[in-house]
Amino acid sequence: MIDVLVIGGGNAALCAALMAREAGASVLLLESAPKEWRGGNSQHTRNLRCMHDAPQDVLLEAYPEEEFWQDLLKVTGGATDEKLARLVIRASSSCRDWMRRHGVHFQPSLAGTLHLSRTNAFFMGGGKALVNAYYRSAQALGVQVRYGATVDSLEVRDGRFIAAHIGSERIEAKTCVLAAGGFESNREWLREAWGQNERGEWPADNFLIRGTRFNRGVLLKAMMDAGADTIGDPSQGHCVAIDARAPLYDGGICTRVDCVSLGVMLNREGKRFYDEGEDFWPKRYAIWGRLVAQQPGQTGFCIIDSKAIGRFMPPVFPGVKANTLPEMARQLGLDETTFMQTMNDFNAACRPGSFDHTVLDDCHTEGLSPAKTHWARPIDTAPFYGYALRPGITFTYLGLKTDETAAVRFGGQPSDNLFVAGEMMAGNVLGKGYTAGVGMSIGTAFGRIAGTQAAAAARKEAAHAAA
Repeated sequence: MIDVLVIGGGNAALCAALMAREAGASVLLLESAPKEWRGGNSQHTRNLRCMHDAPQDVLLEAYPEEEFWQDLLKVTGGATDEKLARLVIRASSSCRDWMRRHGVHFQPSLAGTLHLSRTNAFFMGGGKALVNAYYRSAQALGVQVRYGATVDSLEVRDGRFIAAHIGSERIEAKTCVLAAGGFESNREWLREAWGQNERGEWPADNFLIRGTRFNRGVLLKAMMDAGADTIGDPSQGHCVAIDARAPLYDGGICTRVDCVSLGVMLNREGKRFYDEGEDFWPKRYAIWGRLVAQQPGQTGFCIIDSKAIGRFMPPVFPGVKANTLPEMARQLGLDETTFMQTMNDFNAACRPGSFDHTVLDDCHTEGLSPAKTHWARPIDTAPFYGYALRPGITFTYLGLKTDETAAVRFGGQPSDNLFVAGEMMAGNVLGKGYTAGVGMSIGTAFGRIAGTQAAAAARKEAAHAAA
């Protein structure tokens, strides 16, 4: 019988498999995707948020534990387990040497990735290179990997893992790590979670999925049916405003539109609906998907002028270009009168200041609701650019409740052979909101914990059987 069964194929699953194998356990990893799409959402990532008390190779200055915690506290609004969050933060300071030993390389932050050179370590070659490095290392260490291996049910008895089922095939193991992602590609579940709004719309019908099409929440649902303790709101998740022309699945980072804080955001009625300059973009980009989801038709429009060009990472699709604002309204299909009223009101409300997009500057609006509190400059310099945006779901936050051992819990009691990592438990740390790179921090920390704990539990079970 295999010692540790890992279900999932992304960062958290791979970290668990590698740690368990390093601890001497036999490991089988089941990835539901075919080999060419392996890696889950991790293949679309770029970086890891890292605590550090002094400069470290690709990381500048310092990013101490308390600042990381305050950043997380701010974006979650307190919807986080401080004990587990601080565990993740501390683990982020010491994981990179281990990652390097498994073939991951780092590089300085890319030009145009705002304010991340101090806080985030970037993977050379991106998430795909990280995933490939881990798979190469797993193969070299003797981890068994099966692709296209979709687990459709689990046997769990009295809080203990017994076996996993792939169709009629039954796979037993002494211990199991669940790291199979959320339910973001399950449209029916998204529809149920978001419901119908006051306009009679089903918002989830207009969502795009930034990540993998294989995260359908099958094992999450199976564990809920088995009585596992859960945490989180099913409507909360990492939800970004992305280009409306993005593909339904696997659009990844390149579909994100990063100029929101440099311009204005309008809804389909041609009206602003939130403060575009509330805080630095990496701390706020993941609220805009939810904000757009609450607008008519789940659509938003970002409008900038030429002064913004060169100050943000250009998206993969070029924006609509116009020489006048009325022309922009017509090209975007917005009511010209309302559009111009909104733009004129915004421009008139902007107060002169010292514009600096690298700090929370003093360029703001007065007498306008909602205000723009930083980086507010009139949209007045042709040519103008506009981007239609839709909500892009990266991953969902409803998950399995756990503790510092990564054990799945049943009625408040931890299982002794069933563990969870990655997006399936991220809701313990992320009740809502997001800050760049923290998902990889959670997955790496809890993947490593889960693998270590699973290997130890397998050894214990083997010793008990031999006694």
